[in-house]
Amino acid sequence: QGRLVESGGGSVQPGGSLRLSCATPGNIFKVYAMAWYRRAPGKQREFVAGITTDGKANFLDAVKGRFSISRDNAENTVYLIMNNLKPEDTAVYYCNTAWGTEAWGQGTQVTVSS
Repeated sequence: QGRLVESGGGSVQPGGSLRLSCATPGNIFKVYAMAWYRRAPGKQREFVAGITTDGKANFLDAVKGRFSISRDNAENTVYLIMNNLKPEDTAVYYCNTAWGTEAWGQGTQVTVSS
């Protein structure tokens, strides 16, 4: 059904940057902490970053200092700002509530190479 819609992925060189967007239903966005997850080929999906309704954030250790997360109350959208990207960041990125309770969307592919 696609209640959570991710976009903004692409192919970048190591050290590059991307901003991912997650469009959410307003009734979800206003109530729940939101999070980004990723799944690399052959690996399990893992938590990347989360943000509470008041803007408090937490991160996977491997991305601390490189990624940030924010939320836009006017657009019901959660962002993942990815700087200094590394090949190890290559994955499909998904958004969900911090509890992972919504159906998974299509995700957006991030490829870091060359």
